[in-house]
Amino acid sequence: MADEPRDAATADLVAAAARQDRSSIEQLLVRHLPGLEAFVRLRMGPVLRGVATAPDLVQSVCREVLADLSGFEFRGEGPFRAWLYTCAENKLREKARYHRAGKRDVAAVASLPEASTFLPVYRTLCTPSREVELREAIHRIEAAFDQLPADYREAVTLHKLCGLSHAEIAARMQRSEGAVRNLVYRGISRLALLVDGGDTRS
Repeated sequence: MADEPRDAATADLVAAAARQDRSSIEQLLVRHLPGLEAFVRLRMGPVLRGVATAPDLVQSVCREVLADLSGFEFRGEGPFRAWLYTCAENKLREKARYHRAGKRDVAAVASLPEASTFLPVYRTLCTPSREVELREAIHRIEAAFDQLPADYREAVTLHKLCGLSHAEIAARMQRSEGAVRNLVYRGISRLALLVDGGDTRS
């Protein structure tokens, strides 16, 4: 389901991207970086988050996207975002297999960024109390998200971050549309409770 262009400049950008104009595709990637980084951090899980950084993985995804545009077909920002996040999901699986296969050390946890563009995206999932500092807010949201059941995590990220409709998620997860609505609602509700309660222990 394609997004409608928001203004003339966006319409021109979308049209150029549809012609496989590299500069325009790069601009679209930059536009989606905050959401993509939030998606990657949340889907990394605690183990992979401890041995890799989201910015590095995001840069890797973007490099691979730009390296081979031969099969690229731009059909709107919505499908572009979903496609981009699928590329990120494949990268996460690849990295997880790499670290599992080598039994690499996961003791050193990657540091949180001092400032972030992705926290506003996290706040579309839940809003920590005002007194919670940036780094603590990031930790609370990620630790709480890690506690959600896998199907909740899947439905919430696909709907809130990827922008897929309930019907699209239902087809992907092989669930009914009503079941997906329930998963999203329960996932967001439980996430808010975990973050507000402050109990994010595994």
